[in-house]
Amino acid sequence: MTSPNTPFAPPVADANETEDGSVFRPRFSSDGLVTAVVTDADDGTVLMVAHMNAEALALTLETGIAHYWSRSRGQLWKKGETSGNLQRVAEMRTDCDQDVVLVAVRTDGHGSACHTGRKSCFYRHIVSDGENGARLTFDEGDRPRFDPATVYGNG
Repeated sequence: MTSPNTPFAPPVADANETEDGSVFRPRFSSDGLVTAVVTDADDGTVLMVAHMNAEALALTLETGIAHYWSRSRGQLWKKGETSGNLQRVAEMRTDCDQDVVLVAVRTDGHGSACHTGRKSCFYRHIVSDGENGARLTFDEGDRPRFDPATVYGNG
């Protein structure tokens, strides 16, 4: 999944270097991934959470188009390649220990990040249902922007 010839500096044991240094040293998990939290660059909406391996992270930095590692398909994934909803990177950040990246994007096409056709993958609220546990309510402001069956041909 990840190449041993990563273009990134290796992690170091020195927490000060990791937390206050200027060298990007992504800390990939044991499965070779970092978590990517993806937000809308203009309004801050959390669009999705994905994962990047070294190749996806390098391609994202090189091209300015978000690439991820699809755990379900076991392959590199150029977000929006099929739907036309490419994610153009406006800014990238990392957290203090460099094991998560925050990717602020502007989305082409329908402006949708979710395979359901919605802007965000986070279109439902979890509401306590008392003794019955919880239920989901839909965010009225995030209706599908395209028909997934038409775009992906799975209908």
